[in-house]
Amino acid sequence: MDYRVIKDNDLFLLSDTNGNIPENHPYGLGLYTKDTRFLSKFDLKINGEAPILLHSDAAENYMATILLTNPHMEKDGELILWRESVQISRTRFIYDEVLYETINVKNYYPKKVAFNISVHMDVDFTDMFIVRGFQNGDVGSRQGQTIEDNTLTFHYEGADNVNRNTKISWDREAANVTEAGDVSFDFELEHSQEESVTFIIQPQVGSAVTKEIMQKEEALEKLKASFHDWNDSITKVSTDVAPLQRLVDRGINDLRVLLTDLGYGKFPVAGLPWFGVPFGRDSLIAALQMLAFQPEVAKGTLYTMAQYQGTKVDPWRDEQPGKIMHEIRYGELATTNQIPFTPYYGTIDATPLFLVLLTEYVKWTGDLQIVHDLESNIERAITWINEYGDRDGDLFVEYHQESSKGIANQGWKDSGDSIVHRNGDYAKTPIALSEVQGYVYQAKMGIASIYEQLNKSDRATQLREEAKSLKEKFENEFWMDDVNFYAIALDEKKAQVGTITSNPGHVLFSEMLDEDREVKVVETLVSPKMFSGYGIRTMGEGEAGYNPMSYHDGSIWPHDNSMILLGMSKLGHQPVANTIINGLIDSAAHFEYDRLPELFCGYSSEIGKAVKYPVACSPQAWAAGTPLVFVQTILGLFPNSLEETITLSPVLPDGMNELTVENIKIGSGKLSVKVSTGSVTVLENTTGFSVVQK
Repeated sequence: MDYRVIKDNDLFLLSDTNGNIPENHPYGLGLYTKDTRFLSKFDLKINGEAPILLHSDAAENYMATILLTNPHMEKDGELILWRESVQISRTRFIYDEVLYETINVKNYYPKKVAFNISVHMDVDFTDMFIVRGFQNGDVGSRQGQTIEDNTLTFHYEGADNVNRNTKISWDREAANVTEAGDVSFDFELEHSQEESVTFIIQPQVGSAVTKEIMQKEEALEKLKASFHDWNDSITKVSTDVAPLQRLVDRGINDLRVLLTDLGYGKFPVAGLPWFGVPFGRDSLIAALQMLAFQPEVAKGTLYTMAQYQGTKVDPWRDEQPGKIMHEIRYGELATTNQIPFTPYYGTIDATPLFLVLLTEYVKWTGDLQIVHDLESNIERAITWINEYGDRDGDLFVEYHQESSKGIANQGWKDSGDSIVHRNGDYAKTPIALSEVQGYVYQAKMGIASIYEQLNKSDRATQLREEAKSLKEKFENEFWMDDVNFYAIALDEKKAQVGTITSNPGHVLFSEMLDEDREVKVVETLVSPKMFSGYGIRTMGEGEAGYNPMSYHDGSIWPHDNSMILLGMSKLGHQPVANTIINGLIDSAAHFEYDRLPELFCGYSSEIGKAVKYPVACSPQAWAAGTPLVFVQTILGLFPNSLEETITLSPVLPDGMNELTVENIKIGSGKLSVKVSTGSVTVLENTTGFSVVQK
C-alpha cells in the first residue's frame, strides 16, 4: 500500500510512506477522529528540502517507523551538507486519543554539522464525507491559530456550533514558529551525536475539559502493555505452515488495532482508512470470526449494536423499530443532519446477523446473562424481521431504499451494479437476497434453542415453525434447476436473479439447504467458474455482469470466503474448504505484510500473481478475521454450551503436518488441541463439556 496508517481507539493517522501529509493529497491523507480531519498538512524538511526516503515500516500495527536522510546540498560551490550525512528517523504512535511523533537526527558525517529541521502543518477540519468526495454541504469556518510557549493551536467553529481544535506541542526550543503552521529547529551535532524533538498532537472536540496529556514514555509503556494483555488473553496458534502462521499473527494484531469502545465493550470497526467507525454488518461478522480467539469482542459488539437499535420509523435514516444499524458517523455533516448517518440503518442483513452472533456467542460461552440483558432487543429484532423486513408478508426479508441520501443495494454487496440478472439488467427493489434468508433461518433456530433452555418452549416452537416455513419456501423460490444452484436474489416481481454468485454459499453455515442441493452448491463454488485458485469469486466467470476488476462482480473478498468456509466445515466438506484455504494463503504472499486485504481482483491464479484492487481497505476487520476462521475450519470446531458438547473434526490441508491451538475459551474453561498427521490430541479440556470427534 502506498500509505501508512496507525490507529488506537477512535484516532487514526494516514500519511504517505515518507510520513508526511502533503496538502491536497488525492487520497485524503490526514489525522482523523470523529469523522473530521484534524491535521491536513504535516511535512518535514531539512534545510528547506525534502529528505530522501530510506525505509518505511508500519509492521508493528501500533507504531510506524520511517527512516530518511538528507540530499546533497551545495550553494555557489560551497558545501552545506554532504549527501547521506544525517539520519532522520520518525517514530510515531497513538494512545489515549493523542498522536506522538519523535523526530530523531543523527550525524554520520566525520565532522560537526549544522542544519535546520522544519515541520509545516495545517488543519482544514474537513468532514470525512467531503474529503472522500461523497458529499458537500454547509460547514463552519476556521478561527485562526494561537501560539503559546511551545504550543500551536488551530481553531474551528463548526456549522453544528461545535468548536474543534488541534493542539500541537513540542519538547525542544524552536528556532522559529509562525501562525501559518511552520515550526523549525536548529541542530549542531558532532560526529555520531544524535538529538530529537517530540511532537504531541491532540484533537479537541467541544467544550469538554481537556484531559492532561501523558508524557511520551508513559503513553508508549501503556500502549505496549495493552497489546501485551491482548496477546496474553487470546487463543494461541502454532503451525508448521509459516505463511498461515504469519497470516494468523497479522490478523490478531490488526484486529487489536481495529478495536474501539464506545462505552459498551470493545468491538471491531470495519477498516482503515475510511471505515474506522461502528458498522453493523462488518462489526458483527468480524466478531463472529473471532469467537474461537476472543469471544469477549462478540459481547462488546452485541451490547454496542443493541444500544443503537432502531426505535422509530424514519425514512431519512432508513430506520424502523428493532432494526440494527448499518453505520454511524460523527462529523459535521452528520451532526447537522445533512447526511443520515446518525446512525444510518440502510442494511438488510445486520438485524439477523445480530441474532446469529448472539446465538453463536452463547454456544461458545454459555453466557445466558446476555440473553436476559438483551431480551427486549432480541424480540424487537425478530419483530423487525417479521414485520418491516418482510415488507409484503411472503416470508422473505427484502430491502428497499427510502432515504434520499441512503444506499440502494443494502446487502453486503452494496455497490449499485452488484445485483444483476443473467441478461445484464440490474435488479430492481424490493430485493430479497439469498444469504439474508439463511441468516434469518439460522437466527430463529438459534434463538429457539436458547429459549428452550430458558423454559420458553412455546416461543421456541413458534420460531422453529417460522424457520421451517422459510426453508420450504426458499427451496421452492430460489433453486434454479437449469444450473443446479440458488439465485442470488428475488427482484421486485419475485423473479429469480439468476447470476451465479458467492451469496448462496453463506447459507451453508445456516444448515438450511437440502442435502443434495448443498452438495451442488459446494461443487459450484470450487469449480473453475467460481474458484480462481486464490479464492472464491463474488460472481462466476462468464456471467453477464462478471468483471474480475470490479468491487463485487468477480473480485475475491476474504471475508466472503470465510463465511462459506464456516459452512463447509460445519457440514463436513473440509477437504474442499482446505483447497480454498490454501488458495487464500497463497494469495497473501502478494500483499504487503502478508496481510489479506479487503478484496482483490478475481483473475485466475494461472497468471502467477494475486492482483490488487486499487482502493481496498487495509487493515480491514473481516479480512483480518479470515485467517482465524481458517483455524476453526481446519479443526472443525463447533461448541454448543447448551448441549455441553464440543464437536471436533480436524482435517489438515495439504502441506500441513501439525497444528496446535491452545487456550480456546469455551464455556467457563479452556480447550487446547494438537493435530498431527494421523493423530488428534486434546492437550487440555477444563470446559466440563464432552469432546465429540467426527
